[in-house]
Amino acid sequence: MEDNIIVRPATAADSHYAETITTEMAESAKARGTGIAQRTPEYIKLKIEEGKSVIAFTRDGTWVGFCYIEAWEHEKYVANSGLIVSPPFRKSGVATEIKRKVFELSRKKYPNAKIFGLTTGLAVMKINSDLGYEPVTYSELTTDEEFWKGCRSCVNFDILTAKQRKNCMCTAMQFDPVEAEAKIKEAALKKTAVMADGEPEPERRQFKGNFKLFERWVRFKQFVLLKSWKKRQIEEGKKPSVMSFFFFW
Repeated sequence: MEDNIIVRPATAADSHYAETITTEMAESAKARGTGIAQRTPEYIKLKIEEGKSVIAFTRDGTWVGFCYIEAWEHEKYVANSGLIVSPPFRKSGVATEIKRKVFELSRKKYPNAKIFGLTTGLAVMKINSDLGYEPVTYSELTTDEEFWKGCRSCVNFDILTAKQRKNCMCTAMQFDPVEAEAKIKEAALKKTAVMADGEPEPERRQFKGNFKLFERWVRFKQFVLLKSWKKRQIEEGKKPSVMSFFFFW
């Protein structure tokens, strides 16, 4: 990441970036041919003023990126949503830093919550994996209807509904603090055992080390879902939307 970029929790003084952020969110979704939960400048401003977001900008004040936090089911679940980076700063490593900062902020504000996300972006999946997220089924996510309403603006919403909200083009990933703590304790016990008997423990294959395989699975899942949805649309006499196919290819 460039040295002149600052990434930190947003404060009320950053609310003037709200219009720029929502505009870039809409433009980015349009360019990719995908949909996102549409947010207004007022909503983004609220997240900034509540201290539930992370912002990135250059030292001269040029906006670089943003991400915000949403809590569901009485703070049982937390989502890091709306990750967006200004086009000139993409592939600079700033997205990774924003995700790391918003993850830390989420853990600080909601230490007992499960942190989850839905995304079609393999780069975001890799970042999530490095932070300790694991792929999960949709049934393991929040059941809060307000969260799922956000999917209505996505071009793939009819695929979600056709699958009874059990699957879609997005991949669900989640960080469970209870499981994370259990893994830390397990690793500590194994380390103690190794120190006691001097025999190294065989290294277990982790999800992080198999990301290429996971990437192939994600693409295959998307292909199967698109093929199934297209067939269903044709059977119903409808013309499949071209936009729904852009992001996969």
